[in-house]
Amino acid sequence: MASDETYGKDNPLLQTALFRHVSAEQAKELLPALHHETVQKGDCIFREGDTDHRMYVIESGRVKLTRKSVDDRVQLLSIHTRGELLGEIPVFDPDGGPRTASAIAMMNDTRLVWLEHDALFRWLDRYPRVAVDMLQVLAHRMRANNERIADLVFMDVPARLAKTLLNLASRFGKPVEAGLQVPHDLTQEEMAQLVGSSRETVNKALMDFANRGWIAREGRTIIIYQPGKLIRRSQR
Repeated sequence: MASDETYGKDNPLLQTALFRHVSAEQAKELLPALHHETVQKGDCIFREGDTDHRMYVIESGRVKLTRKSVDDRVQLLSIHTRGELLGEIPVFDPDGGPRTASAIAMMNDTRLVWLEHDALFRWLDRYPRVAVDMLQVLAHRMRANNERIADLVFMDVPARLAKTLLNLASRFGKPVEAGLQVPHDLTQEEMAQLVGSSRETVNKALMDFANRGWIAREGRTIIIYQPGKLIRRSQR
């Protein structure tokens, strides 16, 4: 049985934008339907092509979404962390087909909670106003996806790289004496995939940023010295 703390303000489900306006009393009816899961680095949480109707919330850790081409090339789509949703499309569109991406843990002891479609919709039948708030959140996510598509079409690689670094910094960055430390834990190939270009082109842009004194590279960590320069470059 879930404890009273499970229903409190620190519950990871209530930290997501999708459930942020849900009252504690409303949440108390839904949260017992949550299932908890702990996975290790490299574990697959769900796979592209799966037909389940589960929605996941990251309680701690970091998860990447990937997609595989017909010739087995892997594309990194996005990175997610605490309080963020995974795999919500099959929940809200259960007849829309199988999953279009795989979710893979990037850290050991990544904790998640998941919820089945039927449990969520039984709860929404009792609180239809919450569904309206959820539609607004999903529309915001769609807008963000449209912006990413536009970036791929209209922005050059250095601008997309600058925007990607700023996004990683806003989510994972830690202030240090030298600047902003961004531990991204990505290979060079994964960083290039996230930007939407080749590894060679992205590495060339990273070297240019470093030579200008905007950033420094330390393994799978980047130190941002001059975020203002990156902001201006992302807007060109």
